[in-house]
Formats: sequence, C-alpha cells, structure tokens
Amino acid sequence: MWSWAALRKRALPSVRGVPQNLWNDVLGGLPVLARLPASDRSRLHQLASALLKKKGFVPVGGIQLTERMKVVVAALACLPILRLDLRWYRDWRSIVIYPGEFVAPRRAVDDAGVHHEWEEVLSGESRNQGPVCLSWGDVEASVRLDGYNVVIHEMAHMLDMRNGEPNGFPPLHGGLDAKLWTRVFTAAFEDLRHEAETGGQMSIDAYAIEDPAEFFAVTSEYFFELPQRLAWRLPQVYDLLAAFYRQDPLRQASA
Repeated sequence: MWSWAALRKRALPSVRGVPQNLWNDVLGGLPVLARLPASDRSRLHQLASALLKKKGFVPVGGIQLTERMKVVVAALACLPILRLDLRWYRDWRSIVIYPGEFVAPRRAVDDAGVHHEWEEVLSGESRNQGPVCLSWGDVEASVRLDGYNVVIHEMAHMLDMRNGEPNGFPPLHGGLDAKLWTRVFTAAFEDLRHEAETGGQMSIDAYAIEDPAEFFAVTSEYFFELPQRLAWRLPQVYDLLAAFYRQDPLRQASA
C-alpha cells in the first residue's frame, strides 16, 4: 500500500521555481488543477518548475511561445506524475508545440504485403523516447472539465511506453496485480466497444475503443477531469487508475 507521507519525503529537484504570480494565474485558468489541495498544488509547482528545466519546448508552424503557455503545458503534464516523480518522464527531452492540429505522415504494410501511405490530422502525438507533440489550440480547449485533455492524454501514452510499445499496460507498481489489470481493462474495453456497436449512448469518448492504448489514455483523461463519471461507469478501472497514479480525484472533487 502506497503512503503519501512517504512519497512526500522523496527529494524534488532544487530549481528556481515558476514565479508565484504566474503560477497562480495558470492555476486559476485550469480547473482540473485549481481544485487540488494546497499541499498538492505546492508539489505540482515544484514538479512543473523542474520539468521546465529538463525539457526543451520547440515552437513550430509560426507559433510564438510565451512563458505562460509553457507553464500551462508543464503543469498539466505533471498532474499524472504528481505522486510519482519526474523519473517517469526521463527518457524524452522535447515538447513540440504547433499552433493547431498538425499533419503526420503514416506508413503501413497490410497482410497482403501492400505498402500504404497516408496523412493523419492530429491534436497530439507521443513517440517512444519523444518528442511529445501538442496542438496549442487543443491545449487551450483542455480546460473545460469535459473529459478532453490533450496533455494528460499524451502523458498517459508516455507512461504507457515506459515498458515498450503503447498497449494500455504501463509499468505497474509493486502490489498491483498484472493479471487483475489485464482482466479489468480488457473487460471494460470490450464492454465499451459493445456499447458502441449496439448503438448505446457512449458515456465515455468513443476514441477510447480505438485500441487498448487509447483506452488507457482516454480513461486517464476522465480519471482526472470527470472522476465521478469514470467511477460510475467503470468503477474497477477507476480503482486501478487510482492505485497506479496514487491519486484519488473523486475524493478531491467531493471535498
């Protein structure tokens, strides 16, 4: 069983922090962070400051990055690791910011050996060992507590890839049962897919049923943004995410 008291004793990097007035301004514009208790906001401040020192921000497409924009991304990126640490992000260095959705080339070979090439329009993309690519327009849209948060989504993918290709099975802490994780997530994924196939009203964004990796990323968005809905619709998934992230947003939201 994890202990928050023990986790708080972990040393955080000693860095010059984001100025308090800027930090307060960012928190005020991000409801998913503003509802955190004071001790969590303080730790998040430290983590975000450290991430800004360690990661390079790369503007593309003519966007002019401000300090506030970088702090917004850093703060949201550190929410999933609030009670973990920056070592979970250690194998990548850059965050690429586009002004809006961007186009990525795709290549694949089908079962018949035919090569296919196409382009895909994206709001975010995570690559094993980086970079993380984000549409600023979608970052700005990730403030409504509606289950859509592109930064949390892409950070979930980066956590998922800590042990290889994204498959919805991130490295689990000691005490978390891998068989239970597989059983619960597989059943929930299939249940949601059945809901979509039978024309049911989707309680969670249908993008979750693209594949297990997207299911993990989308449910992570709901875990932080709409914990009540996730806990009502997929209670076992909520409980496992709470154990993995070592957070309980449902309790925070009801406090």
